[in-house]
Amino acid sequence: MASLHSEIAAVTDRVITRSKERRAAYLALIDRERESGNDRPKLGCANLAHAYAGTDEQREQLTAGRSMNIGIVTSYNDMLSAHAVYYRYPEQMKVWALEAGATAQVAGGVPAMCDGVTQGYQGMELSLFSRDTIALSTAIALSHRTFEGAALLGICDKIVPGLLIGALRFGHLPMVLIPGGPMRSGLPNKEKAAVRERYADGKASREELLEAEIAAYHGKGTCTFYGTANSNQMMMEAMGLHMPGAAFANPGTKLRQELTRAAVHRLAEIGWNGNDYRPIGHVVDEKAIVNAAIVLLATGGSTNHLIHLPAIARAAGIVIDWDDFDRLSRIVPLLTRVYPNGSADVNGFEDAGGPAFVIRELLKGGLMHGDTVTVGSDGMTAYGRKPVIEDDKLVWHDLPEKSGDETIIRTIDAPFSDEGGFRILKGNLGRACIKVSAVERDRWTIEAPARVFSDQSEVQTAFKAGELDRDVVVVVRFQGPKANGMPELHKLTPPLGVLQNRGFRVALVTDGRMSGASGKVPCAIHLSPEALGGGPIGKVRDGDIIRLCAEEGVLQALVDPAEWDAREHCVPPPPAQGTGRELFAMLRTHCDEAELGGSAMLAEAGL
Repeated sequence: MASLHSEIAAVTDRVITRSKERRAAYLALIDRERESGNDRPKLGCANLAHAYAGTDEQREQLTAGRSMNIGIVTSYNDMLSAHAVYYRYPEQMKVWALEAGATAQVAGGVPAMCDGVTQGYQGMELSLFSRDTIALSTAIALSHRTFEGAALLGICDKIVPGLLIGALRFGHLPMVLIPGGPMRSGLPNKEKAAVRERYADGKASREELLEAEIAAYHGKGTCTFYGTANSNQMMMEAMGLHMPGAAFANPGTKLRQELTRAAVHRLAEIGWNGNDYRPIGHVVDEKAIVNAAIVLLATGGSTNHLIHLPAIARAAGIVIDWDDFDRLSRIVPLLTRVYPNGSADVNGFEDAGGPAFVIRELLKGGLMHGDTVTVGSDGMTAYGRKPVIEDDKLVWHDLPEKSGDETIIRTIDAPFSDEGGFRILKGNLGRACIKVSAVERDRWTIEAPARVFSDQSEVQTAFKAGELDRDVVVVVRFQGPKANGMPELHKLTPPLGVLQNRGFRVALVTDGRMSGASGKVPCAIHLSPEALGGGPIGKVRDGDIIRLCAEEGVLQALVDPAEWDAREHCVPPPPAQGTGRELFAMLRTHCDEAELGGSAMLAEAGL
């Protein structure tokens, strides 16, 4: 293993220095909670009776109070393919806990909405704030003071960040995240995207589109593209919160079952009554947060994590910002090409070496912290090995030196690019981020007239009318957290892709989000400050020349400064109602900017 790269050391030191007071306060909190916040043997008899009344087979062991009781926080529902796999996990985990001399109870459930279902519709405006709701639900689940550890069952976009944010406020407890794995490959993602573009261009019927979508999303497990859900899993490996190699084992396999069993057994080993106590608040430290950012960049992962990772970090008293991501991206090489940054899906990625190959290569090149505390017993190096079933037992093997497929994953000395997949853009429009790992280099700079919208449906209407058939920067504002909950604007990907395919130079500028599946069209997203409340995107007018340059890190309205300063902001649309959106008004009102995590809960808590 090479010595740590000087820039990674410098960024980590910057994070540590910036976080010093908050991190110290957090560690003091979890020390107090360790001493007084979890005292099951001291609870009143009536309290304990309530806690044990719902179980039969474990009651005697629970009543004795001498072994660890594991709280299971689950995001199971059978509408969401990724989380439908968790249906029988709790009953299996209870058996595996007893094998390890522990007990387990379902502490509570958290909501798990599907952005794939709500994409482009009103429900998407609840999506980002579902993360706060999940964090609050996790806190409720763990508030009963009857658990000495926790297993967190969740995979997708807001679910993993929400679980972690809530769990970290109980940082004195050892915890393991338990994924369910991706569905097996169906219609290749590239073919699915092609049908979407044909449909947007009027060259495919709704029946053809539906057939393609069902062929792509066809079974239980996470979607197979490398979007936010699967980027979550990559980051959890790098933070040492999974059993090593657990990310992409398919549901229903012996390997998946044994990894979950091993996670339950491991939880029983890292409780505070043993000699290997590993509370989650110490596992998630500054180095772990930087490691998560590094693997996100090295794999061209989801832009959503430029919101989620700062929020997760804040829950542990750590401050990371977009400048840290930008600095890391300049020296972290791009090691993978997984859709939308390539043609392979995550199953192909796993077969070619997967997260273990990436982590091993980054450690080998001195581009990742190897000295972190993890839930595994062998530190971060264990996450560079591959789990397999051998003689009916779970074991970990070293990987081959060469990639299983160099079109998908490469070694540290032969990357796809010397830089990672993100850049930060700055200018008189504010600060935004851009994912460039899937954008051709000749489109890193776009300079074209603006066409301004306040809703993504307006963009689709203009596209269908032929009004965007030209070089254009599509500006979509009032899409930030305060305005409407910051929905993903993934429905814009097909029409913008069609315009680009027609030869036009096209870009998107928005204070909203794009999905982790955003791809070949340059998109300046998460623009802060947002339009509602006075962000300068509210000054843009149709016809203004907008310069987006990822090479220079520039996002600028090329308007005379005197005229720009004199312009008034446009009038915001009225708050939307329906689909429960009005119930989230308090969260929209009190949330902070995207770069801070877009959270009302963290802002109001002073974290």
